[in-house]
Amino acid sequence: MSGNSFGTLYCVTSFGESHGPAYGGVVDGCPPGMALSAADLQKELDRRKPGSSRHVTQRRETDTVEILSGIYEGKTTGAAIGFLIRNEDQRPKDYSAIAEKFRPGHADYTYWQKYGIRDPRGGGRASARETVIRVAAGAIAKKWLQARYGVLVRGYLAELGPQKISFKDWKFIGENPFFAPDPAVVPQLEKFMDELRDSGDSCGARVNVVAQKVPVGWGEPVYGRLDADIASAMMSINAVKGVEIGAGFASITHKGSEHGDEMTPEGFLSNNNGGVLGGISSGQDVTVSIALKPTSSIRLPRRTIDLQGKASTVQTTGRHDPCVGIRATPIAEAMLACVLMDHALRHRAQCGDVTPPNRSI
Repeated sequence: MSGNSFGTLYCVTSFGESHGPAYGGVVDGCPPGMALSAADLQKELDRRKPGSSRHVTQRRETDTVEILSGIYEGKTTGAAIGFLIRNEDQRPKDYSAIAEKFRPGHADYTYWQKYGIRDPRGGGRASARETVIRVAAGAIAKKWLQARYGVLVRGYLAELGPQKISFKDWKFIGENPFFAPDPAVVPQLEKFMDELRDSGDSCGARVNVVAQKVPVGWGEPVYGRLDADIASAMMSINAVKGVEIGAGFASITHKGSEHGDEMTPEGFLSNNNGGVLGGISSGQDVTVSIALKPTSSIRLPRRTIDLQGKASTVQTTGRHDPCVGIRATPIAEAMLACVLMDHALRHRAQCGDVTPPNRSI
């Protein structure tokens, strides 16, 4: 199976399965000399780990990270950073009933058709648990971006099923299990999720991510555009079915007179382009929004086929997120951070000594 790595200069590789012994990752390209410890990765991993509330999967994993290489006396050496996160609460027997059937909306069918074999235990490589590696790699990128350029990457839950969530303040996001920026809506979200879980069904979500203080100039103008790489990275997250940069699909109804971000000596007057112009960062906030589909593993019976192509029905028991979007905020943040760090290194390599002819706004 190919396709287990992403990035050009900041390259991330992952391995492991949902109910195997562990997940592992290798980060290649982190510059030397940055102070880094397991605690830096752990604080981000703790934000996405399962079992954190009744509204997510009750699989109990500490997601404790072990750094195996690339660190000496508390600093990065420039060598590949290898790390391991062991699976501690596997229950492969939960999937015995669906080993011969395909879950509608899941990768079961396509994996079987492509490889002729699949790991039914939690979806194997298709499990969203793989994102634990992305979050660890993103923690490294977040720290480097902030230390080197002052870039701050943050996200929040903007919609949970039909529930739209107003943005009030960043400070509220870490105070509830939904990453919601409005504390007033939390009781409503809890009620909705309790009813959804009792029904045996699932729902989708929208997560917004913002990178502040991104310098001008990151990204390439044709292939390797910053926004294209961001979209690709976001679409690689399990269950993501839509990505918007800036105004996104709302641009359809805009007129050029309102969509174009006018400029003054003091700065831009709007940010409909999401901080990227012509594939290159503009110096504004980079804004991204992702849509996550409803979880495929639900308790309700649905029509499907078995491995022989015969009609059947399937019900999924075991421990699953009724809404994968609840824990997606740190994952989306990580992917944006990884792409930004990759482009920061690429820009530094080609254009690090370029001095613009006049000042930026």
